[in-house]
Amino acid sequence: MTLTKDELLKAPADEYMNEAQLAFFRQLLEDLRQETMDNIEAAKQQLASPPEMNDEADRASYEEESRLALRIVDRERRLLPKIDAAMKRIANGDYGYCLESGEPIGIPRLLARPTAELCAEVKTLNERKELNFRH
Repeated sequence: MTLTKDELLKAPADEYMNEAQLAFFRQLLEDLRQETMDNIEAAKQQLASPPEMNDEADRASYEEESRLALRIVDRERRLLPKIDAAMKRIANGDYGYCLESGEPIGIPRLLARPTAELCAEVKTLNERKELNFRH
């Protein structure tokens, strides 16, 4: 039986990252990985076959679309290792727990960002430290 998002959100705290929840997130990450690969392939196809263009406006429009496609490929390629790392944490039994504090990351945060490695508190502290360091 596959859990729904609502069932995940309503689950008691003592069931956090049980086998059913891990299976849900494993499937979510596998789907995200496939979607990411599909997005990369679609962007590559768009870049690989430029249309015939005689008009400068068409050429400029295509160049802008190409820049966007390159940004998509870059962003998606950076996401793949994060997905793979999350899947490895599932296999190791570490998924859903903050890498720095060991505290639960929380179902709502994992639903929003299944590749999350840090709980919201640690992430916020790290961002504040980084912001202070830059200034």
